[in-house]
Amino acid sequence: MKYKFITFEGVEGSGKSTQSKKLYEFLLGKEIDTILTREPGGAKASELVRNILISEEIEKLEPKTELLLNFSARLEHVEKTIKPALEKNKVVISDRFFDSSYAYQGNAFGLEKSLIDEVRKISIGDFEPDITFLIDVPIEISFERIKNRSDNNRYEKLGFEFHQKVREGFLQLAKNHNRIILIDGRKNEKEIFNEIISFLF
Repeated sequence: MKYKFITFEGVEGSGKSTQSKKLYEFLLGKEIDTILTREPGGAKASELVRNILISEEIEKLEPKTELLLNFSARLEHVEKTIKPALEKNKVVISDRFFDSSYAYQGNAFGLEKSLIDEVRKISIGDFEPDITFLIDVPIEISFERIKNRSDNNRYEKLGFEFHQKVREGFLQLAKNHNRIILIDGRKNEKEIFNEIISFLF
């Protein structure tokens, strides 16, 4: 394996969760010690924060509140789950990481990148993924895929314009960071998975 800390990003319904799970199962089948985790969440306290962030009982949080909650959960995630696994030479796969904060709280909710940078530095310093797979789909496809889900959360029920801004935020990140691999999420699952594997071995 070239990489130890692998993250998946994308808009709702992009297929990132499916691909992260497929990769996890594939690596276990190769007898590579691997954990699969997620954000928000991934540690006991982080999962409690997740419940706040996705709760439909909360109609709207201030963008700065969302940012701080996400990075509080992320700090716990990094220190209690990710770093201990990496120290044991395990591969860590995370469904979302800090790129989502730049796309959601930054591009979609309008917070300055410099503010996100500052909060990130205070909480997790320069810790970052080795490689990130951004699975990109047009928002029309995203909405078509998630419309019949029974477990849609608060974010998934925000409007088209919001999610378009999220997508644009992710695409801009991919242009600016070499660790982010852009993958066309309109391909079938097998084609996407084979493309992911080609970057890892």
